[in-house]
Amino acid sequence: MAARATAKAGGDDDIPLLDDLMPWSVRPLRTGRPWVTAPDAGSLKARWERLVRAEAAERERLFRPTRSRTPQTPVAALPGQATSTGRFARETGPCPEPVRILHGPFDEQWLLPDHRLIDAARPELWRVADGQQLFVVEHGCVPQDTGPALSVTALLPDGHSPAGRPGRIRPLYRRPGGLEPNLTPGLLTLLRARHGDAVTDRSVLAWTLAAARPSPAGCVVPLPADPERWSAGVELGQELLRLQLRGARGGERPRLPGGRRPYVRAAVPPVPTALEYDPDDETLTLGTGRISPVPAGAWEFRVGGVRMLELWFERRAAAAGAQDMDGLEAVGPRAWPQEWTSELLELIAVLALLDGLRPRQEGLTDGPQITADDLRAAGVLPVPATARRPASVLDHQEEGPDGQFALL
Repeated sequence: MAARATAKAGGDDDIPLLDDLMPWSVRPLRTGRPWVTAPDAGSLKARWERLVRAEAAERERLFRPTRSRTPQTPVAALPGQATSTGRFARETGPCPEPVRILHGPFDEQWLLPDHRLIDAARPELWRVADGQQLFVVEHGCVPQDTGPALSVTALLPDGHSPAGRPGRIRPLYRRPGGLEPNLTPGLLTLLRARHGDAVTDRSVLAWTLAAARPSPAGCVVPLPADPERWSAGVELGQELLRLQLRGARGGERPRLPGGRRPYVRAAVPPVPTALEYDPDDETLTLGTGRISPVPAGAWEFRVGGVRMLELWFERRAAAAGAQDMDGLEAVGPRAWPQEWTSELLELIAVLALLDGLRPRQEGLTDGPQITADDLRAAGVLPVPATARRPASVLDHQEEGPDGQFALL
């Protein structure tokens, strides 16, 4: 009742909450130590080598113990990862292969997938992360924010919030292999009765991506009663999804059309110290480096009030200039890698194309709607408690601390 009252105050009375439509959610990852993630995989491997070769006292210091993790903490393996479960204090082996993750809304980085190094890795997410899975990430509610309410990724997301107001991570499927959509029971049946048998879990995801908006009560998702508006929203959402997946799941990598495609006009220097934008000639400068044309919509694209291009650059400029820091964060590239420039060009294209789709979102949710009351009358709400809990997906033994296996 309290949540509904808050929604009413924000003008979203009786609009279904995403929390009711995709009821299983997981809190963001909590690494506990910043050195386990990096914009490049090479830095993580170098940090591992320095750590495992250090003497005991130095290893303890470099590790950065927390209440959840020390070099002596017994921890089970992460699902799907072949890392050791022996105490990290005894570790001398090679570095586990870093995995690509989504750090915040649009920043693809790398993570050391070792449960002994991560305070809260959310194993339930790793169990369902496969070639079919997609993850919806909420950005939280920030007053006057005009950015998107959600991101979608095929990578494992850490759920980091640029504005410090983390939402939740919602897998599209509750089981590996694209099985058991994470949709409240009865929702697909109701939507198919209104909009036809073509409604699928992916089309519900597409509509959600196009129509969701933040509210003080949580992310809300207006559901149209009109099949034509549903079809228009699904079509738009599929385009938003394609752009955000960046070529994953068999799609094409995003590219701006010829004449609008950004190019490097002057090489990025080894350690660029500032990022600036000139709207008159649509030029992005990184120190003495120059990239153009960069559409204003890409530069102004914000999530939680934070410019995505500025945040992306600040993280890499800090990594490239971290040699003076004390600790493993100082282990990183001494010059700006070429691959970062390539990633920046793609990010500019993604943000510009997403910004170009915003006019199609205006008015999308006008008109008659399927309300939360309608869902309650149809028996779709309230959500069964079991739908909010992860499914039991253990079809194999998972290694516990010190190589022990639990009895299942």
